[in-house]
Amino acid sequence: MHPLALKLDPGSDPRQRLEQEARTRGISGFVVSSVGNLSRATLRFPGQPRPTVLEGELEIISLTGSIDPHGVHLHLSVSDGEGRVTGGHLEAGSRVHTGAELLVALVEPMAAGASRRFPRSGHSSADWPLEPRVEVAVLPGCPFSARALRMLRTLNIPHGIREITDEQERQRILERSGAASLPQVFIDGAAIGGYDALAELHGQGELESLRV
Repeated sequence: MHPLALKLDPGSDPRQRLEQEARTRGISGFVVSSVGNLSRATLRFPGQPRPTVLEGELEIISLTGSIDPHGVHLHLSVSDGEGRVTGGHLEAGSRVHTGAELLVALVEPMAAGASRRFPRSGHSSADWPLEPRVEVAVLPGCPFSARALRMLRTLNIPHGIREITDEQERQRILERSGAASLPQVFIDGAAIGGYDALAELHGQGELESLRV
């Protein structure tokens, strides 16, 4: 086996990065060590058909699994600020907080020009999109921001979160959405408005297609 060290920058998706490395390099191996933290973890719990999104500053306790050019099978466990540990299958949509480092043990190809493929069962990486179709710009401590996120979680709609913490970030959202109020919700890159607009779409049944 040969070691491969990967450094993940803030905002990167660990699963997507490992899939990309395996596919573009044509490599197979096992994730044997990991350190770092996440701002969002997308996990599928055992026996559950849909992923659950955890948000906040989450410390990586372990990330293990196998990778090959045909896909990945990864298990992640994280600890929150109160020391509670949660784990499950790692799905697309997670985000690195300040940084993460992974160590992959590569295995030799079975034949020249061929890659080893690990058998898998259950859900494939194609079951959920690599990037959530919904993005929400939120203001920490804002009750309407919290309501929007709670609605998306309750409806099992994968979503990306962008916390607005300074005037420069708020100005960027103003340029994208045409509105300075928060939260601002984007679906497929298009601004739809804030919490009231999201609730109205829900009432009209127009969020069903975004569920996983």
